[in-house]
Amino acid sequence: MNWLSDMRLSYERGSLDEEHAAPDPLDQFRLWFDEALAAKVQEPNAMTLATVGPDGRPSTRIVLIKEFDARGLVWYTNYGSRKGTELAAHPWAALQFHWVAMERVVRIEGVVDKVSESESDAYYASRPLDSRLGAWASPQSQVISGRSVLVANAAKVAATQGLHPKRPPHWGGYRLKPDRWEFWAGRPSRLHDRLRYRMEADGQWVCERLAP
Repeated sequence: MNWLSDMRLSYERGSLDEEHAAPDPLDQFRLWFDEALAAKVQEPNAMTLATVGPDGRPSTRIVLIKEFDARGLVWYTNYGSRKGTELAAHPWAALQFHWVAMERVVRIEGVVDKVSESESDAYYASRPLDSRLGAWASPQSQVISGRSVLVANAAKVAATQGLHPKRPPHWGGYRLKPDRWEFWAGRPSRLHDRLRYRMEADGQWVCERLAP
């Protein structure tokens, strides 16, 4: 017996309809995010980031949202990482939040740009010291001979920059400006609720129901 094919779960925790959804997707996201916080969902700010490389090959990874407002959603990383080089080649990306305990998914698509240097400086300064040192120590996405490389790099940075390291020039924030949002709520019989918001040429949001 194929035990994977027998794994099933009936989704019955909630619903989503056009009548009660917010006209602006950012407001709908803020509502769901606040509810995830109130429900004490583990790492509700964790999101999957999907990018595409110059060769057309897609890749995903988990990053943490650090800010969101009318300008978009922000995360921070190494500009020289795989995601950084892929965004330099194709500045479009997709994000996904999956709050399993709440049976909800939010998908977001849009164009990506770097945040200002002052924003990156301010967030970098707010991080714990070991995280600030780690941004210097890790040549993210590059092949290294072992963990000892990271430990040695961190020790070197600590010795040379002390308790107040400056933000590495290769590290900072990205902001995705959405032009599409999708909100998914699990429902019984796999007849899930899916509402998509898409931005029209005049800058207005249109909300549409998608078949599950």
